[in-house]
Amino acid sequence: MNALLLLLLSVLLGGCAITPPMPPATALFHDELFVAASAPIDPGAALEMSPAMRGYLATKFGNRTQRADRRRQLIDALYHGDLKLEYDAAMTRTASQAFEARSGNCLALVMMTAAFAKEIGLSVRYQAVVGEEAWDRADDLYISIGHVNLLLEERIEPIGFFSSTTGAMVVDFLPPRDARMLQTRQIEERTVVAMYLNNRAVESLTQGKVDDAYWWAREAIRADPELLGAYVTLGVIYRTRHHAELSEQVLQRVAEREPENVYAMSNRVLALRDLGRAAEADALAQRLTALDPHPPFSYFREGMVALHEGHVEAARRLFAKEVARAPYHHEFEYWLAVTYIELNDADRATIHLTRAMEVSTTRKDHDLYAGKLDRLKALRAQ
Repeated sequence: MNALLLLLLSVLLGGCAITPPMPPATALFHDELFVAASAPIDPGAALEMSPAMRGYLATKFGNRTQRADRRRQLIDALYHGDLKLEYDAAMTRTASQAFEARSGNCLALVMMTAAFAKEIGLSVRYQAVVGEEAWDRADDLYISIGHVNLLLEERIEPIGFFSSTTGAMVVDFLPPRDARMLQTRQIEERTVVAMYLNNRAVESLTQGKVDDAYWWAREAIRADPELLGAYVTLGVIYRTRHHAELSEQVLQRVAEREPENVYAMSNRVLALRDLGRAAEADALAQRLTALDPHPPFSYFREGMVALHEGHVEAARRLFAKEVARAPYHHEFEYWLAVTYIELNDADRATIHLTRAMEVSTTRKDHDLYAGKLDRLKALRAQ
């Protein structure tokens, strides 16, 4: 674990209604260590409607009848109409940015849909999806990616002198799954905004913009002090700037709320080692191993070592293990395809390279795998 940094992207931890509120976070902030953000950070922009969005609504809803199902009209207009929205996890956009770009990750598309829904008078409920965590990485940063969706209001349908209630409509952006079968829990809008801010902090950090990352994480904690993922992000930011004592202080705050939070524990191990507190770090590492003996990417890292050493079949088995427990991660599928190429099994290589293209979360990765797939097919044809 000594080369591993764990972050959280769009993920909700803690915040249970029966727990006491988190202590004030003011003492955890150290603005004097960072230069000003490169651009203003406005939490209110996350769900703000733009003039272009209002103009779009006017053209799509100007002649709608009151008795029509506005929820279905909205979804049809946004996702089955002329917008041609595309899922792209390259960055977390605001609602208006997602509309302008015609693309976004699940959080951006949820925020955009919510902004439109509220504008036409629909009530919205946000949900964090439990047990659908995914992972990604950027160099030595390993990023946990949670998932959110939303519910649009139940409708009361008039039937003569009576009325009937139709169920709330789930809007979700994970097409491979059945959204109705997901385990969820309701979250507040402030949490959604904080998740957006935390995402931007993580994205800034992966781009080497540590000062910006600090201000985004700071605003995330201010927006919702119960979003523990933002504290983990702040702890990683402090350690990145070689302030291990501040990192430990922030991560300890998470440990006090959730003693078995593996994200905080893994980063505390690193901070404690930086501080020379080896015995504490070893004890915490042992607890972490007991809780999570095979953490995300562990089989992948072992597989890369095996592949580098020429043990292709061993690498194939390890990559297959990662695919089995994370079937929607493009990088695992790609490297599994690579092992099949090395083993001269072009058929299975094509299957997994196609799968990597299908589950990729950015246009850049999709095009990369599509190009590799075309070259593989050309070689097979020869």
